[in-house]
Amino acid sequence: MDAHSDVDGLVTLASAHDFPTTLDRLTDAMTARHATVFAVIDHAAGADAAGLALRPTTVVVFGDPRAGTPLMQARQTAGIDLPLKILVWRDEAGAVWLSYNDPAWIARRHGVVPDALPSVARMAEALAAFTSAAAG
Repeated sequence: MDAHSDVDGLVTLASAHDFPTTLDRLTDAMTARHATVFAVIDHAAGADAAGLALRPTTVVVFGDPRAGTPLMQARQTAGIDLPLKILVWRDEAGAVWLSYNDPAWIARRHGVVPDALPSVARMAEALAAFTSAAAG
């Protein structure tokens, strides 16, 4: 499973599993690594409640203050992009994907040199581990 980025700062990885399995594997991986899941937002359910159709599309919002706080200490505006989130979605062909914002992109967006903060690399490692566990 190779990750790719077609949009600046967005990393997308194909899943080998169906949507519910991918989502379960993602949250299980987060729990196993002691990440705090703050919210699970089911966009398709919201669309359905409004009388609209949307393929399965869920955002998992999670974090660890030990990783995110140093970035916000360097530039408080980074708080608009934190906590981190991963989008699990099914495309029109039925393939399931995971997408997230690259923490180095988030740091650069807010004027912080990513290499100056070890927490940025730790966030990237966690995102890669979570999405690989969910997709593989």
